[in-house]
Amino acid sequence: MQAYLLVAEDDPAQAEGLRRYLVAEGHEVLVVHDGRAALEQFRRRKPDLLVLDLMMPGVDGLTVCRTLRRETETPILMLTARSDEHDLLTGLDGGADDYLTKPFSPRELLARVRALLRRGRAHDTTGSGLLSVGTLGVDVHRHVVHDDGRPVECTPGEFAILAAMAAQPDRVFTRAQLLTHTNGAERDSIERSIDVHVLNLRRKIEPDPRRPSRLLTVYGVGYKLTAGTP
Repeated sequence: MQAYLLVAEDDPAQAEGLRRYLVAEGHEVLVVHDGRAALEQFRRRKPDLLVLDLMMPGVDGLTVCRTLRRETETPILMLTARSDEHDLLTGLDGGADDYLTKPFSPRELLARVRALLRRGRAHDTTGSGLLSVGTLGVDVHRHVVHDDGRPVECTPGEFAILAAMAAQPDRVFTRAQLLTHTNGAERDSIERSIDVHVLNLRRKIEPDPRRPSRLLTVYGVGYKLTAGTP
């Protein structure tokens, strides 16, 4: 699966290593070294995927991620030297689709990139691609969500979770199962990231996010999507 990738990494040696790994996989790669250049080149070149370092001079990776997520659904893979769960969840909450903690192996990097590209290009097999649960509508082909006619803006990770659950209303999904939808393959990850996506979705689709009636927690198991209260 060849693609055009943008890599934003301020360390020249690490940036060159990333470029070599990705070019060897068959991708076209553009490298920039700061957040401002990342924003400029992303908007100019429209890459298929952004590999984004969290800590960069000037405009940092989190700011870049949040800015672009308001403009695009292109997958974003966040790179971070921090292993603290709070920092990782902050990146996901900011709109990143996946993360890698440095140092990482080339094999792991390429696996994450493949998974994100597959998900970004995936087509559903539901026929019309239109899913509905109560007043909530999910258009899988157009990557659009509406709630009683009102558009709902979702990050790619949020959309992947919502589409999976809308395809099977009232089914209980474990966090591990939902991770396979957001990342394309099982991997070593923090299932807490699913909780962040669910929290954000509740803010967008629940009448009262503090008392959810649609996206429900099944304690000790995971989550399910229902039509909600009339």
